[in-house]
Amino acid sequence: MLELTDVTLTYPDGDESVKALNNVSLTVEAGTFAAVTGPSGSGKSSLLAVASTLVTPDSGRVSIAGSDITQMKSREKAALRQGKLGIVFQSPNLIPSLTVREQLEVVLRLGGRKAREEGVARIPGTLQAVGCSNLADRLPSQLSGGQQQRVNIARAIIHEPSVLLVDEPTSALDQERSEEIIELLAQLTHERKLATVVVTHEPEQLPSFDAAFEMRDGVLAQMRHRMAA
Repeated sequence: MLELTDVTLTYPDGDESVKALNNVSLTVEAGTFAAVTGPSGSGKSSLLAVASTLVTPDSGRVSIAGSDITQMKSREKAALRQGKLGIVFQSPNLIPSLTVREQLEVVLRLGGRKAREEGVARIPGTLQAVGCSNLADRLPSQLSGGQQQRVNIARAIIHEPSVLLVDEPTSALDQERSEEIIELLAQLTHERKLATVVVTHEPEQLPSFDAAFEMRDGVLAQMRHRMAA
């Protein structure tokens, strides 16, 4: 589960400050595929930054898989990100000189020797789960945009996280590839019982989600919700 309770975050803006998040509360349970939409500058990126432990809010509580991260030290947050949290960035940013398999191995090394040894055995299954079984030995330059985004997703789930945070995963894809990526994320969420939050600017994608929220001027409002399968 991912849970934010009364989270407030402000940024300096000259002599004043801007309230990026204004008493935001959000609960996403395991197996729930949730969307957050809203105009540019509404606070969506700030929400992901706080949920991913990369930014500490001014006030409020953030809980990931039952762990309250609000008072954690930097080292504890890093360990939690490597174990419980998967992040899919807007741009895949794959390392040009590494094959698809090696992209995943790099992520596993960040978790230490034990995590790498245990994780290597999961690589074939993870690539199969994202539809890339036949791409393990290819370089990024040999992949389409949709394939690169699938590898990006594989990197985020290789360590079997509980929470998945996704930032605009289809912004550089055409409609067909976009639909495939959203369908893949929904499938992974439900099969692996992930608590998934996807930031999107695409309103036509919202029917694919279990829950939808809208950010405006730092305030989060729930648009709809249905129980996860």
